[in-house]
Amino acid sequence: MEKIIILDFGSQYTQLIARRVRELNVYCEIHPYNKIPTLDDSVRGVILSGSPSSVRDAGAPIPQLEGIKGRLPLLGVCYGAQYLAYGYGGEVEPAPSREYGRAMLTVGDAADPLLLNLPATTQVWMSHGDTITAAPEGYRVIASTEDVRFAAFRIEGERTWGIQFHPEVYHSTDGKQLLHNFVVGICGCACSWTSESFVETTVAELRAKLGDDKVVLGLSGGVDSTVAAVLLHRAIGRNLYCIFVDSGLLRKNEFDEVLASYEHMGLNVKGVKAGAKFFADLAGVSEPEKKRKIIGRDFIEVFNEEAQQIRDVKWLAQGTIYPDVIESCSVNGPSATIKSHHNVGGLPEKMNLRIVEPLRLLFKDEVRRVGRSLGISEQLIGRHPFPGPGLAIRILGDITPEKVEILQNVDKIYIDGLRAAGLYDQVWQAGAILLPVKSVGVMGDERTYESCVALRAVTSTDGMTADWVHLPYEFLADVSNEIINKVRGVNRVVYDISSKPPATIEWE
Repeated sequence: MEKIIILDFGSQYTQLIARRVRELNVYCEIHPYNKIPTLDDSVRGVILSGSPSSVRDAGAPIPQLEGIKGRLPLLGVCYGAQYLAYGYGGEVEPAPSREYGRAMLTVGDAADPLLLNLPATTQVWMSHGDTITAAPEGYRVIASTEDVRFAAFRIEGERTWGIQFHPEVYHSTDGKQLLHNFVVGICGCACSWTSESFVETTVAELRAKLGDDKVVLGLSGGVDSTVAAVLLHRAIGRNLYCIFVDSGLLRKNEFDEVLASYEHMGLNVKGVKAGAKFFADLAGVSEPEKKRKIIGRDFIEVFNEEAQQIRDVKWLAQGTIYPDVIESCSVNGPSATIKSHHNVGGLPEKMNLRIVEPLRLLFKDEVRRVGRSLGISEQLIGRHPFPGPGLAIRILGDITPEKVEILQNVDKIYIDGLRAAGLYDQVWQAGAILLPVKSVGVMGDERTYESCVALRAVTSTDGMTADWVHLPYEFLADVSNEIINKVRGVNRVVYDISSKPPATIEWE
């Protein structure tokens, strides 16, 4: 399978470069700059990402480009471009003023393969504190901005280019064309990596890998585990055993509704109601991370107990997706914010099973496209992300069945309202939060002293950043009135207008 390799120097935009290449139906992989993979015949080209570091720093990341530069097509982006200059005899100095934001790029060589079909001037996005002030011999400027002479250059006699702007971001209006020029025109990729081809290849690989072995998978009702289950089912049929654990912290009626959906899909699913255990172990616990750890531990115990009843299971399937893989081997090491129960924590060690992860190459939006290619209903594919610990982290403070019931009722009114108003698909994630405060109200001429709930709705691509959604005032008013009138114990509704960063999507 042809592919592009992206070497990561720690840029916040590295994943976005990969997403843009994938949008061209070309497979690509991200690797840390200091862990370059074997460059076999499938590798068509290499992209060097940006970085928060300066090439002038004593500890600046330095890639070993022997076997790449001069042999394969190479594109340096921002830090990558500055390294291609500085590391080979050029000069990089602090910019007179930090070059951050929109700039107008003037194309100097419209015939250059990297700049084909770009207009004479085009908007690009700059984000760097250093700038190239002198290039080595044989480096030719092919585009500039008013402040940046070496905005784009090519090394004569090589298929090597450098650009001091970010073509992968939305603000670079012709960035997709530039990446197309590199990936398709220069690297010669065939743009054949589609959701349909992924399904065909993955199912064949799973059949060859798993044979007649039995596989157990923990279903959550979410997009990732559902698509993973259908892929595995298509490959090995009834040898896939799915377990759906109800922690008591799911949305209202979710357990029965999701089980019914899976039954229609022909999956071999066992539902396990374990709410009593989770509530007992969570009693009196308020600290968010402690709640997560208890839920993760209980899930492992319940899942393991059920899995042990299946004879001769050899594999544990997980819905790991590509951002999880990238995070676990990033330049700076695993993120400190990975959820403690992520991908069912200690299950592999506890159960002594081999792991199979059919979605580990895909971003979230690609998982959805694969799901549609598999014929999974839009009701499941289009579901908003839902936190692994369930409503426990949307109830600030300790967890009780009464609080969960209140939040389930509030959440149902809110989500059903979004669907009825045609707003659900415009939102990346929505939910309600039960706050640990009470306020005075008046209902039926009587004083009340009841709980407050916050409504949250955000737009995002992958959850790394998010903006709050400007829901119509009329909608918020109607939902607020319905919640207060129909849910006992709530007399106040607020709307969260925080973005990520500095806030997070969930409150805990």
